[in-house]
Amino acid sequence: MTPSPAPEDKRLSLGTIFFTVFLDLVGVGIANPIIAPLLLRPESHFLPESYSEYSRTVLLGLLIAVFSIAGFFSGPLLGALSDRYGRKRLLLFSLVLTFVGYLIFALGIHQRNVPLLFVSRLIYGIGGGNLSIIQSAIADVSDETSRTKNFGLIGVAFGLGFIIGPALGGELANPHFISWFNFTTPFLAAALLSLLNIGLVILNFRETLKTPIHRPVTIFTGFRNLGEAFTIPALRILFLGVFFYALGFNFYTQFFQVLLIKRFDYNQTQIGRYFAYVGVWIAFMQGTVVRRVANRYSPRQILRISVLGLALALWLFLLPTESWQLFLVVPVMSLFQGLTSPNSTSLVSESASPQEQGKILGINQSVLSAAFAIPPLVAPYMDAISIYLPIMMAGAMVLVGWGFFRRFIANH
Repeated sequence: MTPSPAPEDKRLSLGTIFFTVFLDLVGVGIANPIIAPLLLRPESHFLPESYSEYSRTVLLGLLIAVFSIAGFFSGPLLGALSDRYGRKRLLLFSLVLTFVGYLIFALGIHQRNVPLLFVSRLIYGIGGGNLSIIQSAIADVSDETSRTKNFGLIGVAFGLGFIIGPALGGELANPHFISWFNFTTPFLAAALLSLLNIGLVILNFRETLKTPIHRPVTIFTGFRNLGEAFTIPALRILFLGVFFYALGFNFYTQFFQVLLIKRFDYNQTQIGRYFAYVGVWIAFMQGTVVRRVANRYSPRQILRISVLGLALALWLFLLPTESWQLFLVVPVMSLFQGLTSPNSTSLVSESASPQEQGKILGINQSVLSAAFAIPPLVAPYMDAISIYLPIMMAGAMVLVGWGFFRRFIANH
């Protein structure tokens, strides 16, 4: 049995966890604005000119999906292995995979090798499943009074990473900023951040697992969780609401940059700045309006309005005819997304008994991962019909989710 962490070790581990999540998200954020312009914009010269716009868009969707699918399988697996072998060991393993994945992506760009890009996304997608390890480590060093505050660290780190990462990635690929910057530079920077993260964990992270747990380890845990999500009578309707809400929102987050390129001729720098702007508004809403609303209303009361508001806000992105008008819609979307995301998780948590918190939240994470993996697989075919169809589908799916949330709330 591993001794219980001392208070100073808990503080050190929490600080390391915070910076691990932050650096992870900065790395992901650096990479995100680059992939779509790399494949879709002719001046990148990555794909042969013979590739049609349709072929480029389908390839983009598959490349995005590989990361999501890898995370769907690896998340529950890494979490279970960390229960058996310790948080630190598995966290380091995931970060090494992330480091290697970024380097391979940079090599793939340099050599104009599409298969290398897929290998890279698979590798750092597996490493990206480390959120389950991080959540477990936070739970290890938390008690009833500190759990909510400690888990809030993840939200803060996510928010900061989502602001800094895209902006940094866009600038690192901007040759007008520094002449030798190109599409490989952001991935080399992300690899450097991963290496820094590895050193931080080696030096500062204190093992938080008190008692190893030998539970079944299988790559199919994600599918088992999905099966349970939609067969538990008391929670089936709630998880359907979570799934469709997340499915719709991920149509926006994962494929909106295609519309930015095809409709408004955005390059990688402009895409990075746009998503950094989105991050600023989400962080602002979380820190001001969302907190005040949460103090006055329950998750059930909020979700009755916020999910519907998010669906309508996503449809507002269909209206702009000039790119500056998109920036007027972002605050509205950020408000309703900021209200929906934490209250959706809270409703799932409060609907489970104390003894089933870990199990139910794990199922919830698998539902979210599945909703993350589907949009990039189908959005390219919608885009071939109309560049606005993925956004129309985004609002429609969130609206379906709102219907399931309403039904669950009415019956419970």
